[in-house]
Amino acid sequence: MGIHESGEMYLETILLLTKRNGSVRSVDIAAELSYSKPSVSRAMNILKKNGFITVEKPGYIFLTKMGEQRAEEIHSRHELITAFLSSTLGVDKELAERDACRIEHVVSTEIVAAMRAYMAANVDALAVDMTA
Repeated sequence: MGIHESGEMYLETILLLTKRNGSVRSVDIAAELSYSKPSVSRAMNILKKNGFITVEKPGYIFLTKMGEQRAEEIHSRHELITAFLSSTLGVDKELAERDACRIEHVVSTEIVAAMRAYMAANVDALAVDMTA
């Protein structure tokens, strides 16, 4: 099931807010992303219609199994890209984080796999380089 970049951002945000706060409502998402409440409401309706979330009274949002899997996948890409940019390329952590947030939505599965393989093969070398 296809989902756009904005939908992926919402799923990742729901995942992170759930981990941080234990529960999530539209107002929490709006505050986290600095989006309007109507925009979040429209997005939640789309995610619900596509089976990524459920909404229970009084407005608590939960990821479905499919939604959680997708959100974890997106977040995993985000963390991988951030680590790759900062440790391998030496990019400032804040800049790496910001750019990873944009790259994670367009990067191919082949590139992600290659980055994972590179990071796994070079983790010891990177650790040594970071302490030198």
